[in-house]
Parts: sequence; structure tokens; C-alpha cells
Amino acid sequence: MTEAAQEGAVLPQEHGDVEAVQVGERQGMFGSSLGNDTTGYGGLRKPILFPGASPKPYGGHFDQVTDDLGAALQRAGGPSYDEAVERVVVDRGELTLFVRREHLVGVARALRDEPSLRYEMCTGVSGVHYPQETGAELHAVYHLLSITHGSRRVRLEVTCPDSDRHIPSVVAVYPGIDWHERETWDMFGIEFDGHPALTRILMPDDWPGHPQRKDYPLGGIPVEYKGATVPPADERRSYS
Repeated sequence: MTEAAQEGAVLPQEHGDVEAVQVGERQGMFGSSLGNDTTGYGGLRKPILFPGASPKPYGGHFDQVTDDLGAALQRAGGPSYDEAVERVVVDRGELTLFVRREHLVGVARALRDEPSLRYEMCTGVSGVHYPQETGAELHAVYHLLSITHGSRRVRLEVTCPDSDRHIPSVVAVYPGIDWHERETWDMFGIEFDGHPALTRILMPDDWPGHPQRKDYPLGGIPVEYKGATVPPADERRSYS
């Protein structure tokens, strides 16, 4: 790895014109740094790259989407586009709007209701945990689809710090996202304020922790409802 990469400099991206920023480094085959990599590839080191912000013009219909969103927010008396959207990433033919969490509901409603946008469906929300991204460790990623406009898609990404795991719920805008937000809460611990019933959906109600966070123990968790345990990774089969 070059010195520039080690210092977190901006690196050219593999595809397209958007530059990528190194935000960390993955060690081993699966990224574990706890000494429990049993794959035999513990010496691998690979930079973790995020695509950087894209400058306008974005190309295709993406410019129209962002312009129409800004106009819709203004007509609704809400925040300006620049207040609501932190940055835009166009990467591999996909549009991602990084939205400030306090404006998520307003942005979602504008994307749904504006006739030139009409993103009628939210097909899911994904949680992501980036421990190395200080102040924005937890991400909620919403995937929107417009049937009216030929299956156009846009992604909304919202972050919150690990010390304040709160993001507004969009169930009032997209009722079908109810269970998706519950799953994201269950697996990552993001609390969706205003959700009608934010309870666990995969794990038992009294389960401690959130299993898809990167700081969750790798194995060794008592399987309470079966009376068994899963041994820690370093006590299972290893490869030399």
C-alpha cells in the first residue's frame, strides 16, 4: 500500500470518474481484527474505500431528480436542498442522496408526492455499522422505487453516531417499511423515532445486543432457546 493510501488520501476509483476515499483497512479474509481469523489469510490487508461526493452534472436523469427534489422541498416550506442533503454520490450508475437525519421524513415525502418524482415504493431499509467512521458509525439505507417513471431508483442514506442512535421513522410515509425498520433496530440498534411498534423481529425480546454490529462477539454466544452454545471461532476448526 502506498504512503498516500495509508494516510487516508483520496484514491482513484476502480470504475467511473468518482474518486474514492480510504476510511479504514480490512485485515484477513473476513475483516476480523480480534485474532480469531481461522482462514489462514490473516496477513491480508486491503483498504476500505468509499466513493466520494459527485459534482454536478451527474448525468442521465439524476440532475432532474435532485433539481425537482429541491423545488418540492421549497414549495413545502421545508429545508432547502442544501440543508437537507449532505452530499450526492453517483457510482456505478446508481444515485445515493446522503440526507441529514432531521430532514429524512420531509425528503422521503417529497420524493413520494412530487409528480415529476413519484417514488411510490420503499423496497427496504438496510443497516450498516462502520466503527471507524467516528460520529457516523451507524447508517440506515433506504431503497426507493418509482413505478410511475419506469422503475427509476434512488437510495437515501442517513447516519447517526453510536452515542446517539436515533433516526426518524419513515413509516408514516411508507407504511410497508414497518418491519424493515424493526429488523434494522434488532440487528444494529438504530432507534427509529416515531415507529409504531419498535420491537425485535428476529431475536427473542430479551436478547442482549444487536448481532450484526461489528463489535458483536464472533461466536461464544449462548443459544438460550436451545440450551446449547456456539464455541468461539478460535476454538473451532482452524487452518494452518
